[in-house]
Amino acid sequence: MSRLKASVIVLFAICFISFAVLLSLGSEIYQEAPPIPSKVVTTSGKVIFTKKDIEQGELVWRSMGGHELGSVWGHGSYVAPDWTADWLHRENQAWLNILAKQQFGQLYATLANPKQAFLQQQIRDEIRQNSFNPTTKVITISNDRGLAIDEVIAHNIKLFGNDKSLDKLRQDYAMKNNTIPSREHREELNAFLFWGAWAAVTNRPNENYSYTNNWPYDPSIGNIPTSDNIVWSVLSLVVLLMGIGGLAWYQAALRHEPLPAIPSQDPLINIKPTPSQKAVGKYFITAIALFLLQIVLGGITAHYSVEGQDFYGIPLAKILPYSLTRTWHTQLAVFWIATIWLGTGLYIATSLSKHEPKYQRLGVNVLWVVLVLIVFGSMAGEWFAIQQYFNLDTSFLIGHQGMEYIDLGRVWQILLFIGLLVWLALVTAAIYPSLVKNSNDRPVILVLYSSCVAIGLFYGAGLLQGKHTNLAMAEYWRWWVVHLWVEGFFETFATSVIALMFVRLGLVRAKTANSAVVFTTIIFLTGGLLGTLHHLYFAGTPTSIVAWGAIFSALEVVPLALIGFEAVDSYRYLKTTPWIHNYHWAIMFFVATAFWNLVGAGILGFLINPPISLYYIQGLNTTAAHAHGSFMGVYGMLGIGLMLICLRGISSKRKLWSEKLLKYVFWTLNLGLGAMLVFSLLPVGIVQFFAVINHGYWYARSPEVIHSELVQHLVWARMPGDLLFSLGGIILALFLVKLIFQNKVADVR
Repeated sequence: MSRLKASVIVLFAICFISFAVLLSLGSEIYQEAPPIPSKVVTTSGKVIFTKKDIEQGELVWRSMGGHELGSVWGHGSYVAPDWTADWLHRENQAWLNILAKQQFGQLYATLANPKQAFLQQQIRDEIRQNSFNPTTKVITISNDRGLAIDEVIAHNIKLFGNDKSLDKLRQDYAMKNNTIPSREHREELNAFLFWGAWAAVTNRPNENYSYTNNWPYDPSIGNIPTSDNIVWSVLSLVVLLMGIGGLAWYQAALRHEPLPAIPSQDPLINIKPTPSQKAVGKYFITAIALFLLQIVLGGITAHYSVEGQDFYGIPLAKILPYSLTRTWHTQLAVFWIATIWLGTGLYIATSLSKHEPKYQRLGVNVLWVVLVLIVFGSMAGEWFAIQQYFNLDTSFLIGHQGMEYIDLGRVWQILLFIGLLVWLALVTAAIYPSLVKNSNDRPVILVLYSSCVAIGLFYGAGLLQGKHTNLAMAEYWRWWVVHLWVEGFFETFATSVIALMFVRLGLVRAKTANSAVVFTTIIFLTGGLLGTLHHLYFAGTPTSIVAWGAIFSALEVVPLALIGFEAVDSYRYLKTTPWIHNYHWAIMFFVATAFWNLVGAGILGFLINPPISLYYIQGLNTTAAHAHGSFMGVYGMLGIGLMLICLRGISSKRKLWSEKLLKYVFWTLNLGLGAMLVFSLLPVGIVQFFAVINHGYWYARSPEVIHSELVQHLVWARMPGDLLFSLGGIILALFLVKLIFQNKVADVR
């Protein structure tokens, strides 16, 4: 058996075993998720909440933006509080005052330390006790706790409404006035928020830790790191070092073949684009337009962390509140990058087979229309939902699902899934001759096509969570999309496409590319598939998730530690022959991808990967730093590089290519992104990290920290990087417009 065949067998075995484990753990999450009670009652028989209240409250939460306005269990946005931690803190403070007045006739704050400690212990003993009756499905709480909950309910009803006394707090949270106009809906929202907080502090049956593994950190209620958090974090570091050592050993022992004989001229220079390949050009135009819109919305969203409801004095939140601009900003990041990659897939499939299927151009054009409809239709639906013009069921269907990165309403989500299946059919029709042809680079083509199949199918995982799915399971399926779809299979797609491009250019031997792509895919998916679980440590999951997630998320970082070899290999191609200068900036974007893979995905990713680290900093700006560095740094830069390669082939007059503009695009985007991270996002996250350690998680997300003088200065320090990055987007659009215009003029002549 050849080495390549053995590697392919290993690859399929890894995929099979990994998905078997993922599905098995999903079943465990389903069985051990925090139970939704039939009702919550006090010992005197007063009904506080019912199951219907909790389920409807989840829909209210989704309709107002869900993850895009604060967070629940640490997942979501960063300006408003984490509603789980906020509820626990407010309930605890109200309860302490109730007990202090009852037992000592004073406010809690005026008591001596021994008396305060005595009351805190009383609350810890009760609040952590699991009073859920599995037979009646009723949660029973004390009358005193019921009074404390009433105070939190009253606060939230005013906060999510239009009460003038909380105007300043709403501004600090970047919430629009009357976020939820219906009082009934505000009351139902309280039921959902209470349930999330109850799960975060209530011990699992026969255990001494909560359903969320004692997250969020709040020692006053007994939420401190579990032993699993600490032990598996240490072991993840050991696995990381072992993995890096093993891969370095392999890399050192690997026989590096010299470059092949480079062609005397560009092998692609005389290849004319087919009608369907020319039609792909509109995908790239659309992607850059969406990119520019995302930049604008990102600037507005970032500014809301300073003014809250205004944009330099303009009351913009009345029309475009923070929850909406952030929804569009994160959603467009997926849309514009995915549009480039879908266009690349359609272009490359035809290029590989040199086969233009019948009606391929029509299919490409129809798919583009559908994608544009989905983008702007879903954005419109989200606006109507957040403005509360829809009822709750309609909001879920065509408005806002409230789940970050899959916010678009269910109907739009289904249409997008259908669109991806159409894309897969078009790619299959075009690439089929290459799949059955026994060529030297067939293994890479098979890996590429397999990734296309996964991209087409795995977005469907997001459809497996419904309106009333337990939040623990909803998060499980959401991360199948965010992590597996984006970070797993798009990574494989990109690796294959780049390798095939270099083979077609004569820069890499097909045999070398075959081995490299299969081996790289094995390394990425070994940690990447089960590494999905590191997002779920505290999402109402059992401790087995902590163990699996810690180990395999560490393995995710292993290949990134040696990613510099990839950067060097890509860069050395620029020195091989004069004609390669035609692809200079496309290759430089591949080099940038390798750099951000190391920094954004690797270093900043591992900063938040170990359980003990994420326990303290989940949902802080450290997460935002990783998200920007990996999503834009890796997938965005890679998308632009792929687009440039395709545009080079589509362009009829390649001498009109503006290298100078691309040079400015490259450096402004990369330096701007770096400045955002170094001068703002990461420092704010570190400030919050200290706040968590010193006062508890709730405090790090409070206005006292978010709107402190230091953090506000750091937020403003983001502006130079934002402006530089924005300039890069504008120059990229200018490059594209100039290329289109000059090519059309040249064609007319």
